[in-house]
Amino acid sequence: MVKKAGVLGATGSVGQRFILLLSQHPDFEIHALGASSRSAGKSYKDAVNWKQTDILPQSVHNIQVQECKPEGNFKDCDVVFSGLDSDVAGEVEKAFVEAGLAVISNAKNYRREKDVPLVVPIVNPEHLDIVESKVKKAKAEGKNTGYLICISNCSTAGLVAPLKPLVDKFGPIDALTATTLQAISGAGFSPGVSGMDILDNIVPYISGEEDKLEWETKKILGSINKERSEIVNIPEDDMKVSAQCNRVPVIDGHTECISLRFKNRPAPSVDEVKKVLSDYVCEASKLGCHSAPKQTIHVLEQQDRPQPRLDRERDNGYGVSVGRIREDSLLDFKMVVLSHNTIIGAAGSGILIAEILNAKGLI
Repeated sequence: MVKKAGVLGATGSVGQRFILLLSQHPDFEIHALGASSRSAGKSYKDAVNWKQTDILPQSVHNIQVQECKPEGNFKDCDVVFSGLDSDVAGEVEKAFVEAGLAVISNAKNYRREKDVPLVVPIVNPEHLDIVESKVKKAKAEGKNTGYLICISNCSTAGLVAPLKPLVDKFGPIDALTATTLQAISGAGFSPGVSGMDILDNIVPYISGEEDKLEWETKKILGSINKERSEIVNIPEDDMKVSAQCNRVPVIDGHTECISLRFKNRPAPSVDEVKKVLSDYVCEASKLGCHSAPKQTIHVLEQQDRPQPRLDRERDNGYGVSVGRIREDSLLDFKMVVLSHNTIIGAAGSGILIAEILNAKGLI
């Protein structure tokens, strides 16, 4: 059965990407669109300044935009995707959850909460067990419960994709460095990055980004407690993460140069690392989810790959490319990782999370 979906922050950059992906989706239909009071009451085509490379889907032209409140058409939604800015997301998302709605958020507001899963769907869908436990408990009591799931930061998504299968096979990583080369689409539309700042230039600072990369990795690669009620982060002393984040003149696709060291000795060989990455199949693919990548991680052997323009669209932006895997003179290994920041790093990640929830009967 097709599920009804709502989008909060529908006129913004992430909201537009949610709408584009949902408009082409066989399992979801767009039922409600929310934006600021300035847009409320207008048809979507009149409210939005559409900036996607694909044309505005005809199916949403005449949907009337409403304020971001859990009433009106939102009451009937099976799932609500939030593309709200963090300065307004907190109270709005809380109200939707309290109204009994399932919310998948791209905002940062609740990512640190222990009982809120922070999910990269090709990496740690097992953290959704917290939601499953909460829903089953509510049903047993004859109640309806809302819940919140957070999408990771866009640069974190690409980083943790190769780490997960390596940790599962070879044990914990105790040291990790990451230098990112991040696309301008990661800054959104407004205020975004000006042409004068980014053309012929690299900006070696993205506010808050390095901190997100360093702590989110520990939560995503962490575990669930026995009660299935909280995420237990990897302790700081068990895994050191150091990040440097840069904005570069690329439209889409975050590139990350990473080095890592395993705690266990002896370390695996380069060939063993490549095989584990190539063989990795994410849970979403096993469940047959519509958007799941056919190949979760593409191991590229060419010396000059991955490249954003050539590799960001692999598996429609849901696959991650890894190249230049080699030994590191200070740690164990180094490699280059590329992910599509607005698909698996943002809205597409939210869509795939919803597909997993749907497959598990949670929406």
